[in-house]
Amino acid sequence: MPHMNEATTVYRTVNVQGLNIFYREAGSSNAPVVLLLHGFPSSSRMYDKLIPVLAERYHVIAPDYPGFGHSDAPSPETFSYTFDHLALIIDAFTQALGVHHYALFVQDYGGPVGFRLALMHPDRIDAIVVQNAVAHDEGLGPLWATRRQYWANREAYADKLRANLISFDAAKQRHVGTDPHPELYDPDLWTDESAFLGRPGQDRIQEDLFYDYRTNVAAYPKWQTYLKTYHPPLLVVWGKYDPSFTVAGAWAYKQDMPSAEIHILDAGHFAMDTKSQEVANLTLQFLDRLDLPKNAQH
Repeated sequence: MPHMNEATTVYRTVNVQGLNIFYREAGSSNAPVVLLLHGFPSSSRMYDKLIPVLAERYHVIAPDYPGFGHSDAPSPETFSYTFDHLALIIDAFTQALGVHHYALFVQDYGGPVGFRLALMHPDRIDAIVVQNAVAHDEGLGPLWATRRQYWANREAYADKLRANLISFDAAKQRHVGTDPHPELYDPDLWTDESAFLGRPGQDRIQEDLFYDYRTNVAAYPKWQTYLKTYHPPLLVVWGKYDPSFTVAGAWAYKQDMPSAEIHILDAGHFAMDTKSQEVANLTLQFLDRLDLPKNAQH
């Protein structure tokens, strides 16, 4: 058997409500838990560089949502692809692993899933790290004009939505954005994502889920109230070259949490594409200051 230290990432699957949910895990089971929630259209793979760094001091767990990565992707005919449903599955996932409280690290779609977990169980949230995940209208950039049209008239704007969201060009733009240094980005990032989005049934899954994204925008006031009420320690790390989410969306967190720590990076929507060490350092410094409680295993 190969020797593995506690920072070695392992790859597991657990059955949650009849679905095989894939996850990456590293770190001591006795350490405080950090739950990493991925964005669109990626998976826990987006945290490959972050996981081993955090795992030196934390128990890191990064699941793939249903319909993403290596988790089961049931047909939309049998599984409702909504953010409410994803959050319920991830909540059940944490319970299946015996995780009773945790710090959240959320990016993009991870925000809507994470804030739903926080609203369900505010007592379980030890801290939140936000990396380009929006909770305020100010954070939605010009690309959202087409997306709002799709919400208003799904059939009429379905083709435009696919070009805006799930085409190859959209995948590249999602990573590089307005970064003046596109040579820093590995083209495998969007090539792999496009291959994932091209799998049979993925277009319908992603369209259904994105149609439900309108419920996130409607829920922003609830998420803001949660922050104002419970004051979880909050770190916001934001790539300023994001084509979808504006820098104003980062600073907006100060409206709810004046104590929030905000860092604007020379990076894109997926800040770890080019600034993984910087994101890891900021996250570690933030978490280490908090002296987080260990998870009580049962």
